[in-house]
Amino acid sequence: MTTAQHIVALLKSHIDGDEGRFLSVATQLAAHEARQGHGKLAQELKELIDTARGKTSTVARIGAGPVPIAQPKGELTKLLAARFSDTRLADMILSDELRERLGRVIAEQRHQERLQAHGLTPRRKLLLVGPPGSGKTMTAAALAHELKLPLFTVLYDGLIGKLMGETASRLRLVFDAVAAQRGVYFFDEFDAIGSQRSGPNDVGEIRRVLNSFLQFIENDHGPSLIIAATNHPELLDRAIFRRFDDVIAYELPDERITRGILETHLSRFKPKKMNWSAILDAAKGLSQAEIARAADEAAKVAILSDKPTVETSLLLGTLSERHNTMR
Repeated sequence: MTTAQHIVALLKSHIDGDEGRFLSVATQLAAHEARQGHGKLAQELKELIDTARGKTSTVARIGAGPVPIAQPKGELTKLLAARFSDTRLADMILSDELRERLGRVIAEQRHQERLQAHGLTPRRKLLLVGPPGSGKTMTAAALAHELKLPLFTVLYDGLIGKLMGETASRLRLVFDAVAAQRGVYFFDEFDAIGSQRSGPNDVGEIRRVLNSFLQFIENDHGPSLIIAATNHPELLDRAIFRRFDDVIAYELPDERITRGILETHLSRFKPKKMNWSAILDAAKGLSQAEIARAADEAAKVAILSDKPTVETSLLLGTLSERHNTMR
């Protein structure tokens, strides 16, 4: 293949958006120039190709299809769990304020190039705080789905080691992955590593881990979305909050959200003449997750009893069961 043919092939692969083919042809062109005795040009092309390969692995084209998962390898297999999420933001029953804030994150991520052209950066470091079962984990999954990014969940049983400096070393591996593979990286139960340095149970190792995290997240300027979630924001070190672009609070559901969750989960049964006043009163104090479980339990009883609908008494019973499990 001549140089001209290589150029034509390069342009075609670029137009088609075929990055793999583009880099393959570029490599062939570099080899061709080397055979022609153009060593300096061949070396320059090779260096550019290596740079392009590095960028291709870290930054996905905005608006393209789902970013492929680079499955964790080596020690990372014990530190990260990778998957694609099928949870849509539309599947979540949210307050108007919360939906607007999450929608803003998605919009900024989808149009980050426009923001960067004006010297602005999109939100990409989020701290989610609120009671258990209020939707924090589901939010991380929904953002990954909406942005067509793989979801990487940090595994604390592999991250936290017994030896001094071991956890900080593993944390560095996680942030190396954050820079190398674009995705949504989720630190659930974040107070496990973000607790106050001056707390009553503070030990030197916990302080080192927190300091390492603060340093890593401060120095991270890559394309990935980092999400941390905690049920106990009061336990977090105050320096943590300044490192996140946004802190989003979750609350127990109000009556509108409670009813929306129940109606969504029981939609196949088309419940009639439900005593919503009694049902909503019985659901008070339950999280979104507990309410969804109560609805699913009622649905299972109806299915196994060959009942075409879910009655108020049945739903009141399963809601009461969820309260009992919390005691």
